[in-house]
Amino acid sequence: MHTVMWALSHYGYIALFMLLALGIIGIPVPDETLMVFVGSLTVNGPFQYIPAFAVCLAGSMTGMFISYMVGRKVGKPLLDRYGKKLKLTPQRIERTEEWFQKYGGWSIVFGYFVPGLRHLTCYFAGMSRMRWTTYLFAAGSGALVWVTTFLTLGHIVGNHWREAVRWLHSKGNPILFGGIAVLAVGGTIVYFVIRYRLRTKRTP
Repeated sequence: MHTVMWALSHYGYIALFMLLALGIIGIPVPDETLMVFVGSLTVNGPFQYIPAFAVCLAGSMTGMFISYMVGRKVGKPLLDRYGKKLKLTPQRIERTEEWFQKYGGWSIVFGYFVPGLRHLTCYFAGMSRMRWTTYLFAAGSGALVWVTTFLTLGHIVGNHWREAVRWLHSKGNPILFGGIAVLAVGGTIVYFVIRYRLRTKRTP
């Protein structure tokens, strides 16, 4: 984390963009910790919330795009060869592949909140040749929720960001994941109920 702080203090938003992009690709960058820390710096500077949000979103989407293209062009041999160097064990790769085959685009959306999973779902999306529009919607939706959650958390806690990070690492991530899953399911149900009622009203 000291290296991350040094990079942010010297290169600001450029470092933030690069670190998040590299973190999504699979380089060991503490993504959530980074965003909580940056969020705390938006309280009194040197970062501002809206620019930081835009840069975080752009960085994560860039990483997702690169990973998708690598998975599409190179495929699984790259993971088999270099996965261990990025702490992506064969067991984790196999579990992620099963998760992706079962849940498809949803695994990309919720994979952001599962360490190790977000680094792989984008590769499998490319390997399976998921439609670009579908992938863009899933990756963009997940990135939007992910960035908003951790950057806003850092902004709220301010100087207490270290305590927030410790809470996240101990039990916070499962709670956030569960809460977002409930909201997503609830939102989907509401959407289809409204859609059904509108169709009913239009039917003569």
